[in-house]
Amino acid sequence: MNRGFVLSSVLYFLALINPASKVFLLCSMDPRPRRRELAHLALKSTLVAFVILLLVITVGTPLLERVFHVQLYSLKFAGGVILFLVGLSAVQRGRFHETAHRGQLDDLSVVPLGAPLIAGPGTITAAISFATEHGWVPATLTMTIALALNFGLMLLAFPIGRQLERIHAIGPLVRITGLIVAAVAAQIALDGLHDWLALLVRN
Repeated sequence: MNRGFVLSSVLYFLALINPASKVFLLCSMDPRPRRRELAHLALKSTLVAFVILLLVITVGTPLLERVFHVQLYSLKFAGGVILFLVGLSAVQRGRFHETAHRGQLDDLSVVPLGAPLIAGPGTITAAISFATEHGWVPATLTMTIALALNFGLMLLAFPIGRQLERIHAIGPLVRITGLIVAAVAAQIALDGLHDWLALLVRN
């Protein structure tokens, strides 16, 4: 694997993981967790997402095709549509998710942070299709790097949030990020549709 391929793949997965949504969700928690609690929350949610994504990378395609009788192009289309709705909601409403209440941090680290906010429909779909096209080793490597970068940004959520609030940039940034997510999602859905049409033409 060359560096350019790894870099572009990491950025692609990072866009799907969407660190901005995690930063904004953490900043909206009331009351905000202490530093140690934030580190625990970020680490546990990242590990939960890593286990989920590692499973779909290694056994996702056989599980879909042999157990559920779902082809990859169907997963691409469905995952793209769901992710597009998330991006569209952010563009329209100026936020990805509702304001978070502190509650049980362990519960929040699994749901919604670990899944579906990190290991969501778009990320799972991309992980399976990437592993099918390039192999599970490149998929695992690039996904791990993207998760590590997201983890680092989650640890810096409060300083990042304060700086963005100071310049009133949260709303515009959420909408821009939502537009990027929606565009990536549309591409995933169109790729699935293209694969299905190509199969029809061959048959």
